[in-house]
Amino acid sequence: MNPKIIFLGTAGESLVYGKQIRTSGGIVLQMDDMQFLIDPGPGAITMAAHFGVNLRDNSAIFVSHNHINHCNDVNAVIGAMTYEGMDKKGVLVTNKTAYNGNEDMEPMINGFSKGLVEKSIIVEKGDKLGIGDVEVKVLDAKHDDRNTVGFRFFGSQFNVVYSADTQYFKELGEDYKGCDILILNVVHPFNEKGKQLSSDDAVKVINKVKPKVVIITHFGIKMLKADPLYEAREIQKQTGVQIIAAKD
Repeated sequence: MNPKIIFLGTAGESLVYGKQIRTSGGIVLQMDDMQFLIDPGPGAITMAAHFGVNLRDNSAIFVSHNHINHCNDVNAVIGAMTYEGMDKKGVLVTNKTAYNGNEDMEPMINGFSKGLVEKSIIVEKGDKLGIGDVEVKVLDAKHDDRNTVGFRFFGSQFNVVYSADTQYFKELGEDYKGCDILILNVVHPFNEKGKQLSSDDAVKVINKVKPKVVIITHFGIKMLKADPLYEAREIQKQTGVQIIAAKD
């Protein structure tokens, strides 16, 4: 399996994924003969079929937090991966809220699906785990789901950071240093503020981290109107790092 990153969706707000202006199926990471599906939002099953991704090949499913646009299809994906439990396989790596819920939210992962995978691992920031030959470190993030986490994947050829949804905070990026590929969820364009990262925030993080390549994704409606390609070019000018605007 050649290394690949496949975006089954780049939508970052309810207006964008609700109208499917951009799709919202999550991210497929293929490395070291492993296939990881990260944050399977609405349409993950459909978009996987559309882009030729076989969900049976999933080694693990990662859920960063308990929001619909990040894990709406997690139960369907688990069912597809395991033939509804006929072939119990794969690892589910998830934050606490998506698995157990809290006082504000019911868990998106249902009880039936929990029994279909070979192993479930509930993680929080700072945890480390291994899946095959890939080491995974769980990263800090600050979002409405207070248990939101990011992930860093260490493979034999490169290592990848996925920021997940987060607002900017002073320490953001410290755990990203030394990464080859940084996937940043950049919802807002330059000169726009919100609860999640803007292009201005991305510049600050990238200048701190200096990765080899950055892929921006998870776009809000104002970001799409501003044009992610233009935003990527401007971020690149201000950082000197190659920036790619993800496409579905």
